Amino acid sequence: MAKDVRDRSIDPASREMLDVCQRAGLETAWDRFEKQQPQCGFGELGLCCRNCNMGPCRIDPFGEGAIKGVCGATADIIVARNLLRSIAAGASAHSDHARDVAHTFRAVSMGEAPSYSIKDQAKLERLMSEYGVDTQIALADAIMAQFGKQDGPLQFTGRAPAKRLELWKKLGIEPRGIDREIVECMHRTHMGVDNDYVSLILQGLRTGLADGWGGSMIATELQDVLFGTPTPTFSEANLGVLEPNQVNVIVHGHEPLLSEMIVAAAADPEMVELATKQGAVGINVAGMCCTGNEVLMRHGVPAAGNFLQQELAVATGAVDAMVVDVQCVMPALGALAGCFHTKFISTSPKAKFPGAVHMEFHEETAPETAKSIVSAAVQNYKNRNPAKVHIPKEKSKCMVGFSVETIVGALGGNLDPLIGAIKSGAVRGIGAVVGCNNPKIVHDYGHINMVKELIKNNVLVLTTGCNAHACAKAGLLLPEAADLAGEGLKGVCKALGIPPVLHMGSCVDISRILTAAAAVANALGVDISDLPAAGAAPEWMSEKAVAIGAYVVGSGVYTVLGTVPQVLGSSAVAGLLTAGAKDVVGACFAVEPDPFKAATLMIDHIDSQRKKLGL
Repeated sequence: MAKDVRDRSIDPASREMLDVCQRAGLETAWDRFEKQQPQCGFGELGLCCRNCNMGPCRIDPFGEGAIKGVCGATADIIVARNLLRSIAAGASAHSDHARDVAHTFRAVSMGEAPSYSIKDQAKLERLMSEYGVDTQIALADAIMAQFGKQDGPLQFTGRAPAKRLELWKKLGIEPRGIDREIVECMHRTHMGVDNDYVSLILQGLRTGLADGWGGSMIATELQDVLFGTPTPTFSEANLGVLEPNQVNVIVHGHEPLLSEMIVAAAADPEMVELATKQGAVGINVAGMCCTGNEVLMRHGVPAAGNFLQQELAVATGAVDAMVVDVQCVMPALGALAGCFHTKFISTSPKAKFPGAVHMEFHEETAPETAKSIVSAAVQNYKNRNPAKVHIPKEKSKCMVGFSVETIVGALGGNLDPLIGAIKSGAVRGIGAVVGCNNPKIVHDYGHINMVKELIKNNVLVLTTGCNAHACAKAGLLLPEAADLAGEGLKGVCKALGIPPVLHMGSCVDISRILTAAAAVANALGVDISDLPAAGAAPEWMSEKAVAIGAYVVGSGVYTVLGTVPQVLGSSAVAGLLTAGAKDVVGACFAVEPDPFKAATLMIDHIDSQRKKLGL
């Protein structure tokens, strides 16, 4: 019996395409999720270990079977080790993204990547000053050294409040080199090394901080330097941005190095003329996931959707090329693309996919690669089968591109107006809502309902990643959405002409939120943990989200998760993360799948912080 699409997504375009997929017999992530039921209970609790070949071992949560692994590892040890490995993997993904950007920046500085240029000279000069260097190549070398650094501190941790820095030093979790922390995670979790769950979790926080205040922040800052710091721009979002009479190229993944070139190539008169000869009226580039966020906020390129919509986009039959780089790309896309004319094109030397045409990207030949990809899409247009084309009409306008610089500029050049609004109560606090989609939760349900509840209660929301896509589709990234906010927040938004939900970019751009939080805390002379602020990931699924959670909580921000992490097999680890950590780093996690209850937890925390500050 077919599953009711209303139980899978709240987005009307996605529901429409899910119905199309069901009728056509096309498999999606939701179908595969249902076929996995019931999922492994030991795995859900984090109670299985494959870290050596004496296993795999699993601990019986009911105490009726094994209570220790072959080596003697308890549930506490196994759960903590598994969590630490997830943090290491997530930090690797974000920070390796940063390494690629830093490598490109260095190539630009050396004159080895002539197709790229510096788009934000002012930010470049600020970074040179921050690093204490006087040439661009010296900055490039200093940034590259952050990865292999053997002793701390990382440069960008200097942006954190003095109280936070002192706490990190006291706890021994001030991050050293980015790669060092990740390697140490893997060493500590090898059989017979670190077997103290508290020690393991502290290393997880340290590794997360190396990503948040290191890798992710490097990616954000250098992408701004190379491609321009985002400023407010208008665009559209949802599957309806696909065009029936144009060549549709979707850029999907997380790194903007190639997508920037694809946007340029699609506007090349030679490519446009080629498209016309193929019978199309133009070339339409649309974004998916965080690569989509990157080109959305810098060029106004429309967003086709978030993580769980990638298969649905292909199923429209109107995508001539799905071009992917790294992260959050489903390997199922190859088989699905084979049901249509869609070319599935992989571009990263690190990421190859079954069923994909591999057109490898390198900075030195970026324009040529981009033109080849766009040309392949254009020439594929004639193979489109009109009988298989089904594009939902749903699309919404959105206002995006709120970098920290933009926000400060909108406030007149400093943070005083925002601080004043918080002190007066017009803005109750700040809510950072981010993260993925997960078929365990009805698509976009957690994102939209949490955000609506927050703004209704005068909480200004900052958003990145897949949550940003969800908010864009729901019309929450428009100034008019202020009408859904409480009277105080509505007044602030109307006065500034901004939405109550500010799009700050891709998932690495959560580092923008860290920078903003540090700046507000420094202006008030307090720690980040003292601020009336809270974070949330209502539909998270990836290891990157685990690393993000580690650095957000490690930075002092109370964070609510909408899907249950695999730690419940250890009451000690779960207790440390949801309660004990507050006494250690000033913040902890909460888990609440209901977005309305989760929003209430955030608001209660914000109110408690206001009271402590005497607001």
